Amino acid sequence: MDGETQSPRGSNPEADDQTVEIDPSSTVLDLTSFQLHDLNSVELSPSLTELDLTANRLSSLDPRIAHLSNLKKLSLRQNLIDDAAIEPFSRWDSISGLQELVLRDNKLKKIPDPGIFKSLLVFDVSFNEITSLHGLSKASNTLKELYVSKNEVTKIEEIDHLYQLQILELGSNRLRVMENMGNFTSLQELWMGRNRIKVVNLCGLKCIKKLSLQSNRLTSMKGFEECVALEELYLSHNGIAKMEGLSTLANLRVLDVSSNKLTSVDDIQNLTQLEDLWLNDNQIESLKGIAEAVISSREKLTTIYLENNPCAKSTNYTAFLREFFPNIEQIDSNVFA
Repeated sequence: MDGETQSPRGSNPEADDQTVEIDPSSTVLDLTSFQLHDLNSVELSPSLTELDLTANRLSSLDPRIAHLSNLKKLSLRQNLIDDAAIEPFSRWDSISGLQELVLRDNKLKKIPDPGIFKSLLVFDVSFNEITSLHGLSKASNTLKELYVSKNEVTKIEEIDHLYQLQILELGSNRLRVMENMGNFTSLQELWMGRNRIKVVNLCGLKCIKKLSLQSNRLTSMKGFEECVALEELYLSHNGIAKMEGLSTLANLRVLDVSSNKLTSVDDIQNLTQLEDLWLNDNQIESLKGIAEAVISSREKLTTIYLENNPCAKSTNYTAFLREFFPNIEQIDSNVFA
């Protein structure tokens, strides 16, 4: 997501008190892991289009950034930026053409005001201490990727105008309800693992290709029936006792229902494209039942995980699976040439 950047000459992770040598003709400046406390030793060319300051020790923003009118990508990932330090940013009109803003892994407690960035495509505020999505109502509806994982958000709100979103990452928060996503008709990836969600509600969305609800509080798989474009579905570490609502997902390639309460494999007979099937750490008894359930993807399946199920204790466990699935490449942690 940070894009391909070009490191400056003289890159040195211990360059705190050294002058940073830069190619003045380059429009990309990558200062990743320079451990800089400030940018006093750095010349910022007005022609810069990308500035990557990942993994430094910055606690404030250099005011010269405000004059980089050609800037399209800015990463301040893994620094010491807090709410007060980022506040002036929302008034720097000269960089209003910014398309990618990464503030991941800092000390933010609220969403910075993104209102001036009318062409913003990527906004990342993951790994902070943000408790609410308040402020995102000002985000441009051009936004295609929004990352707010590993915060303390309790409610999905103020983002329903972001109808061009393709990726939404809300994992590792305190969400209990899936809501206010009905306008995301272009959404292709939804990541909501490690929350407190009990019921699947995809708000009528049908274009999602990748969906994660791992480590939530689900007890049912109902709610995926209309997501006919789904290719990857991750539901591990929940309390699901029955496989259901999957028969319409003809494009599914990866299905992870490990670490649940399943006793059998059901409702996947129609899934002809299935390549990866994760069923480990359940209570599945019958190898024969698995074979019958996966008959339609017998030729496609290359990876299956079944360890820590009663059926995995069968003496002919591996031999049976290798014979039944002619193109199998991996059974549990065992990889075959």
